[in-house]
Amino acid sequence: MKPDDSAVRPGEADALPTILVTEDDRNMRELILAVLAESEVPFRTASAENAHEAMDFLENNEVAVVLTDLRMPGADGIDLLRFVKSRDPLIQVVLVTGHATVESAVAALKEGAYDYVQKPFDTIELRCVVEKALDYYRLATENQRLRQQRRAFEEGGEIIGQSQAKEKVERLIDAAAAYDSSVLIFGESGSGKELVARQIHLRGARRDKPFVAINCAAIPETLIESELFGFRKGAFTGAERNKPGLFEVASGGTLFLDEINNAPMALQAKLLRVLQDGSFYPTGATEPVYVDVRVIAASNRPIPELVEKGGFREDLFYRLSVMEIDIPPLRERREDIALLTYYFLNKHATRLGKHIAGVSTAVLGALMRYDWPGNVRELENIIQRMIILAESDHIDASVLPPRLSEEKAPHGRTLDYLPPQSLDDVEAYFIRKTLRETRGDRALAAEILGIDKSTLWRKIKRYGIEE
Repeated sequence: MKPDDSAVRPGEADALPTILVTEDDRNMRELILAVLAESEVPFRTASAENAHEAMDFLENNEVAVVLTDLRMPGADGIDLLRFVKSRDPLIQVVLVTGHATVESAVAALKEGAYDYVQKPFDTIELRCVVEKALDYYRLATENQRLRQQRRAFEEGGEIIGQSQAKEKVERLIDAAAAYDSSVLIFGESGSGKELVARQIHLRGARRDKPFVAINCAAIPETLIESELFGFRKGAFTGAERNKPGLFEVASGGTLFLDEINNAPMALQAKLLRVLQDGSFYPTGATEPVYVDVRVIAASNRPIPELVEKGGFREDLFYRLSVMEIDIPPLRERREDIALLTYYFLNKHATRLGKHIAGVSTAVLGALMRYDWPGNVRELENIIQRMIILAESDHIDASVLPPRLSEEKAPHGRTLDYLPPQSLDDVEAYFIRKTLRETRGDRALAAEILGIDKSTLWRKIKRYGIEE
């Protein structure tokens, strides 16, 4: 079976949705394809002689709408409908039925069919129903994409940058997300360890389950065990009720243990058991609790050094480090600083109720030269400070913190770290990037960039951006 591109305009086929026509009668199949070819809506078509051939096509190709005869030898239209919906509920199915099978077609609507057309059909009606089904598919997929994108931005954030170091981290995140194993993330404070952990969770099979984070250094040693494993009523004075620990709260999902290097040795032993067999005893419990939790841990210190000094269990280290991800500090990926700056400008200016068009070259140079001991978190905080203090729509050097305005270029360099493009080029790059990631959706791109649609349209025209 080969796709039929009669309804495709030149050069559009790869980007267009596919309508799969399944009909065992050759003459009827060719008639339907000819009717669809008259549509002014751009799409491509493919055809199948029976349900099994259609199923094979669906296994290897993306399809938006399936137009199928209800009665066919072997598997019928209902069987094909059920297969389609089990594979991808967003694919729309339109049934073509004779008068004697209308009752079956109506029943199929209850199983998820979009609509049905009765033989002998009116060609305009058939084309109209298929076009509406295609519109519904586009709307459903767009809504799903928007929900996923919004969740990624609201829950996990975005990893901004174009450096090779950033791209390497992205590849490791995708690799870690594909397998349900423990991950150990290394990086300085503020470099984005929790952001990486959230992205692993959001891109993996547990994305719809809880993501629970705890900083092992922020909770006193006497309390951290009960926070993680919980306790039972009467376990100690003041334990008036059962309290589930974070392992139970995160069951089915992901538990992120930040600064695991600060975990006490006694706690490390209990963590090892959970990683080995998924069980633990809450304080005061006589029966074990079993959980299904993926553990992602992070450390701002090299754990192998702690193992050598006896400050961290070697067996726990090997359990956690099935996969390791090293996040480079911001000073080692300075080419990302300009993009991060504009990202944080767009993110916080709107929230703070201010219109900021950009930063001066002097400010950008200072940001590029600074060594960023606090990494991305420090950069974000400084951008917010400058937005608050800015008295015009451009941020100038007068609002730079003293430590940045007085910072000397490292190793005698002056503006070596400045990107080889103007601020307009940086803005144009960011607009192109956002449009590419939103697949040309200007409304969503404008929302992400923090500008209105008319401003985005003018900038697209100004910079000659081809979508």
